[in-house]
Amino acid sequence: MILNTELEYKGNLFPSKIISYKKNLDTLAFTTENNVILHITVVRDSVLRFRYTTRGNFDKDFSYAITKYASRGYNFLEVTEDPDKYIITTSKLICHVSKADTRTAIFDSKDKSLICEDEIGFHWEESYEFGGDIVKMSKTSHTGEAYYGLGDKPVDNNLKGKRFENWVTDSYAFGKDTDPIYKAIPFYTGLLQNKNAYGIFFDNTFRSFFDFCHERRNITSFWAQGGEMNYYFFYGPDMSEVVTNYTDLTGRPHEMPALWTLGYHQCKWSYYPESNVKAIAAKFRKLKIPCDAIYLDIDYMEGFRCFTWNKEYFPDPKRMVKELADDGFKTIVIIDPGIKIDDDYSVFKEGLDKDYFCKRADGPYMKGKVWPGECYFPDFTNPEVREWWSDLFKELVEDIGVKGVWNDMNEPAVMDVPGKTFPNDVRHEYDGNRCSHRKAHNIYGMQMARATYQGLKKFSYPKRPFVITRAAYSGTQRYTSTWTGDNVATWEHLSIANIQAQRMCMSGYSFVGSDIGGFAEQPNGELYARWIQLGVFHPFCRTHSSGDHGDQEPWAFGTNITNVVRKFIELRYELLPYLYTAFWRYANEGIPILKSLVLFDQQDPHTHYRNDEFVFGEKILICPILEPNAKGRRMYLPVGNWYNFWTDEVVEGGQELWVDADLDSMPIFIKEGAIIPKYPVQQYVGEKEIEEVVLDIYFKRGKETSQIYDDAHDGYDYIKGRYSLRDLTLIGKENELIIQQYKSGKYTAPYETFKLRLHGLPFKVTKLEIDKEGFICEDIKDNGETTLIISKDFTEIHIK
Repeated sequence: MILNTELEYKGNLFPSKIISYKKNLDTLAFTTENNVILHITVVRDSVLRFRYTTRGNFDKDFSYAITKYASRGYNFLEVTEDPDKYIITTSKLICHVSKADTRTAIFDSKDKSLICEDEIGFHWEESYEFGGDIVKMSKTSHTGEAYYGLGDKPVDNNLKGKRFENWVTDSYAFGKDTDPIYKAIPFYTGLLQNKNAYGIFFDNTFRSFFDFCHERRNITSFWAQGGEMNYYFFYGPDMSEVVTNYTDLTGRPHEMPALWTLGYHQCKWSYYPESNVKAIAAKFRKLKIPCDAIYLDIDYMEGFRCFTWNKEYFPDPKRMVKELADDGFKTIVIIDPGIKIDDDYSVFKEGLDKDYFCKRADGPYMKGKVWPGECYFPDFTNPEVREWWSDLFKELVEDIGVKGVWNDMNEPAVMDVPGKTFPNDVRHEYDGNRCSHRKAHNIYGMQMARATYQGLKKFSYPKRPFVITRAAYSGTQRYTSTWTGDNVATWEHLSIANIQAQRMCMSGYSFVGSDIGGFAEQPNGELYARWIQLGVFHPFCRTHSSGDHGDQEPWAFGTNITNVVRKFIELRYELLPYLYTAFWRYANEGIPILKSLVLFDQQDPHTHYRNDEFVFGEKILICPILEPNAKGRRMYLPVGNWYNFWTDEVVEGGQELWVDADLDSMPIFIKEGAIIPKYPVQQYVGEKEIEEVVLDIYFKRGKETSQIYDDAHDGYDYIKGRYSLRDLTLIGKENELIIQQYKSGKYTAPYETFKLRLHGLPFKVTKLEIDKEGFICEDIKDNGETTLIISKDFTEIHIK
């Protein structure tokens, strides 16, 4: 887009008058005098798809982003017309289509309020350099409207007034406002002044742009340098419904993660040789700092050749991996896309023989320098190549016992070419829709991660796969976890990591974390401790550093910092059943694991510009300390009553207040009425057989519901119904607390009892009634708290 209205439209083409309309099942087709066709598909009552072509016919309908499991169908559809417009009505939406120029306006079908309307709407410009069109869409921004999403952009949560580019880019040591970086997730949520929310997903993989009232104050727009104008509109009116509609369309994780993947992980560029790896692992156990995974970066390979081992550093990897596993450590290895050009290297030779590498327009292979030197690159958009790639993991996973794979440099990053990625003329198979790199760039890393996932699933079975990717496009959340890339050990980056994780979650990708402590440069102990405090509340929790500036293990900063770090990692392990439940909600319903305050309570205008605070799961409010030498900070508590996690003080929400938080603490609050499940501290998942689960119960006058999901923590029996879902209802009265439980699923947990820890109880316990059987009991104290031990299979408890 260009800077002012007069210039902006110069050279652009526009749809003319609609001359025909046809309805085919769920799709309405409008044709204009100048051969533009608009298809509006009613995907669901609250989800519409808008697809335009300027050539009188559409290309094959294909998208890597859309899952085949997406919900389809509507309850009501009616199409009428008046002299000026066509009117499409569903049970949730009314869409007007102007007969003069195809501009659209969308309304809430119940109260007829305007949700979203085109400004000049669809327009385009012919691309004489590459062919095809530069496709554009502009919409009116209403007074007070705010925007959220777009994946990993390192900016404040509210995107209003900013412009962005989607072109996945290796962005070493990126800073605040750096754009573009590693991911392209062209989905955003708009929040109107009346507090209703909608979303737009622009499913176009070419280099694309979004402008949220940056160039023109009251106009938001998005455009791409090729492809179709093809976007989906989602209506909430709750922001959470917008996100769940989006993840229904683009997919949710194909399986629950193994519980150990939610533990603490340790990584560095690089841990080698074997003696160093074993020493790091031994120190974790000696200092009793919980850890479930240790990572091997590129130095484990022979000359950085993927799927090989440096036998000088790791003479017997199978033995080493087993010995680490015996001590509770799962081994994760890195795999990059660049395959070294070497006729004696079997992976290269096989890929060459089968013609699996990307080629330039005139026929030669795409060659670029990465860590191994000159490399060729597999075309992961070819299903035959993905299948070949997945088979390469047999030795690593099935034979040696590696438990996870970490895909890096898959933007793709290339070191010696302009733009540090593939040139535009590189060709791709694109699953039968052959194209240039202009179209395939943003999904290259996604398709590599998909192929890696297929390999891990194949050779990890019957266990669940674990894959991490750096580059991603919409839909990648189906296959992998992710991290936010090569950040820096600064306080600013601690703040950036906090916002990026929130933004990724509201962009449908919840299995996310940052390099704790910073990848580049070196944190001091205070910064590392504060970053751990944040990182243990991110779904993916891993320390990672370049190693160029010093050590970055939990014990690297002295005893005081080690003790703080241990304390918070232990808290992470206690909260694993709570996090596992939050992940179940995400995998099944698309509900973000982390919720920015605006996502948690969009009705409160004070939340619309908050960046720091977020809700972890459904009931725990977190506010990290983001400045040095802090003894506390001001933070905002959403509406409702909240318990201070450390003191049990009940604080009324809907206000900003000061919270004390010395270095060994951080602001954590629990929602009134919450029931929080906790495990005993383990050094790794599975170290102990869980014999009892603690339920921290926070009294509330009134009613509150909580859930606890459980299964075998790995494998696929849960898909066959062998899971346990406990719906818990808390009802608090002046002299009584009632807890009701409804359990579904066929899984029987190994523990037999719950230990109830009652917080904020306004009366002394004298009587306990379990499933109508009464007991007279004395008030039981444990460290000053009221505690009761009961059978896990109760139906209703009355505490009086």
